[in-house]
Amino acid sequence: MPLFTWRLLCALLTLLVSWLALSPAPPDLASTGWDKANHAFAFAALSFVSRQGWPRAARWRHAAAWLAYGLLIELLQTQLPPRQGEAADWLADAIGIGLGLGLSALLNKLSGRARAG
Repeated sequence: MPLFTWRLLCALLTLLVSWLALSPAPPDLASTGWDKANHAFAFAALSFVSRQGWPRAARWRHAAAWLAYGLLIELLQTQLPPRQGEAADWLADAIGIGLGLGLSALLNKLSGRARAG
């Protein structure tokens, strides 16, 4: 898939995750039924598509950017009733980021595409 497509998908996913995270009552259809899994899946998808869209950026840069985004969401949720920010949500974000970056590395290795560290 062209880089532009991955980057567009990343932007759209970021908007969707932002809306789901900051809306007072996100739709039930967008949930796995367990909040921590929602976080892990969302951040796995975000980190995977960002790594595909910006392959030359080091993995740690992707991880740092998404960790900062996850922290921002948690801080904003402390100000948005009935939402609440939780450290455990941020930990689930971090697990998802690791999974997404790991999946991206595995996929790229299997397809023979070399990426920056």
